[in-house]
Amino acid sequence: MTKRPPLFVLMPCFLFAALNYQAVNSSALFANPATGLQTNSEPHQNQLTRSESLSGWKLLFDGETTDGWRNFNKPDVSDRWQVKGGALVWTGKGAGDLITKEKYQNFELSLEYKISEEGNSGVMFHVTEETDKPYQTGPEIQIQDNAKGHDAQKSGWLYQLYKPVPPRWSKDKTILDMTRPAGQWNQIYLRISPGGCQVCVNGAAYYQFKLGNQDWNERVAKSKFADWPLFAKAGEGHLCLQDHGDEVAFRDIKVRRLPDDGTVPQPIDAELDLSTELAFPNLKWQDWEPFDDAGKMKPLRLVELNYASDDSNLLYATSQCGSVWSFENKPDVTQSTLVLNLRDEVADWQASGGNEQGLLGFATHPNFKDNGYAYVYYSHRDKKRSILSRFTLSKDQPRIADPDSETILMSIDQPYRNHNGGSIEFGPDGYLYVGLGDGGLRNDPHGNGQNPNTLLGSILRIDVDDVASGKAYGIPSDNPFVGMPNTKPEIYAYGLRNPWKIAFDETTSMLWCADVGQELWEEIDLIEKGGNYGWSFREGAHLFGSQLPDQATADSLIEPIWQYDHQLGKSITGGRVYRSDRLPALSGKYLYADYVAGTVWALTYDSEKEVVAKNERVTQKNIPVLAFGKAPGGEVLLLTNSPRGESIYRFVAKESAQDR
Repeated sequence: MTKRPPLFVLMPCFLFAALNYQAVNSSALFANPATGLQTNSEPHQNQLTRSESLSGWKLLFDGETTDGWRNFNKPDVSDRWQVKGGALVWTGKGAGDLITKEKYQNFELSLEYKISEEGNSGVMFHVTEETDKPYQTGPEIQIQDNAKGHDAQKSGWLYQLYKPVPPRWSKDKTILDMTRPAGQWNQIYLRISPGGCQVCVNGAAYYQFKLGNQDWNERVAKSKFADWPLFAKAGEGHLCLQDHGDEVAFRDIKVRRLPDDGTVPQPIDAELDLSTELAFPNLKWQDWEPFDDAGKMKPLRLVELNYASDDSNLLYATSQCGSVWSFENKPDVTQSTLVLNLRDEVADWQASGGNEQGLLGFATHPNFKDNGYAYVYYSHRDKKRSILSRFTLSKDQPRIADPDSETILMSIDQPYRNHNGGSIEFGPDGYLYVGLGDGGLRNDPHGNGQNPNTLLGSILRIDVDDVASGKAYGIPSDNPFVGMPNTKPEIYAYGLRNPWKIAFDETTSMLWCADVGQELWEEIDLIEKGGNYGWSFREGAHLFGSQLPDQATADSLIEPIWQYDHQLGKSITGGRVYRSDRLPALSGKYLYADYVAGTVWALTYDSEKEVVAKNERVTQKNIPVLAFGKAPGGEVLLLTNSPRGESIYRFVAKESAQDR
């Protein structure tokens, strides 16, 4: 994982590395001369990101000292635990179990471990010191070499108590093993909270449990821990790294204390304390009713709002249900026009498992005034595929799409019903950019994120004006994969899970992308030509999955400019950079939100230093934002789900909102 390269510059090693990913040869890593264990020292380890620091995470290991640790029932740390290459390394027999000096009740723990071949270790919590061994009081998350280890309890399992459980909806009931081989780094995430506890390994969810409930007590009673009356009874205690007599190393050890309700500090520098109001309070939607013929609620679910490059002063609003309307961009507008009706063509987002399907993208051609071309991206109603097509709108106002004018540009097979992506946007270069998810399910089962020979998991860039031989579109000659074997030349960037949404900044031409995470992290990326954004080797800036990139690929992965964890939100909604002069507090800031948490933030990015300078919460209201729309003059609007059709909001100063 590397520092971000300069914007819009292709990394020289990227094209070759992307085609050949495999396990990193451990001989290339630094070997601890005392034990032979590989302890690769890498940048960004044993550090907190700004987001982590702001939201309450603390380092338990700084990569240089053993401060904050001691041996179990001892005042100091044994000299058999040493700091080598930025890792806390077991170097010989008699090292002893390590515990934190502080005790923890409710918390999250994240760490990386590297176990030796056939090796065994563990991580314990709520350890107290009334007994001879820490495992007599503290539950243990097993660590071992799953390939050659000698214990039936696999790495990541809560010893004799819990092991990975497939989701109920999954047809694959195989017990998940996401560990990387002995000699490679793996990550464990542990959350202990009254609301529920969870363990993830390399970013994948393994199991959940509740301390002290009936299921927990029954499992303990059937285990060897039933013989120790103090086991898991303290409710608070030390964290422990186990000495099992085998070589093991730890790094990137982070902890965050949790209150009983599980809330954590916002990752913000300030509160803007703005409010919101309906942008078009009197607007009615032509041919839309809040209930269908069977009496089922049919909310107006807007996922796109934009405008054409003409002088009509019309906004175009897109509903996931399959409709596109136009209306005048003025606060007192009352009527809308149904421009395009695809309700019978698109998949029903309200169907079971279909909430990421439907009409997902709409964009007008840069020369829309003359040619009337509009482009849509939607999930096919009956077939497992996504459609990118063009419609022609009439010359006269109001401009209505000719339903017989559809020209299909792309038909993209989708293995599953989620991660359809769907955001489309014309760039300042006149090309159409398309954001595609990895195909869905969980854990990227087909490896699409890192496969440049599939369109999935990528940002595409196509020329809709210069039709290529055999295609309904052209390939820009400077696309990064043009002429490369076993790749798709449409790809502009890849390594994405489910982009929602992409947007160009009209001032800087930077392409922003919010990529929805799986279990632990949501991220924001600045998309660069030829960039690899890491999925599914990585979620955010963190390890994910059992696959390993080769060294060239690992070195080329582009970091997100910002990320936040799942105690703060679980589904990022990408936005736009605010360029209107109406609200100076938002000027030049990228607006984004989390749909589940309902939080809206404003991110200030320093393009010269290539760092986030500031992150602010925009409003204290909880708003489930589906998307952010744009209006002329750089205005950015909020789009939500509404059974009343009241789905478009704008930001206002609190005093202004109160006056109304």
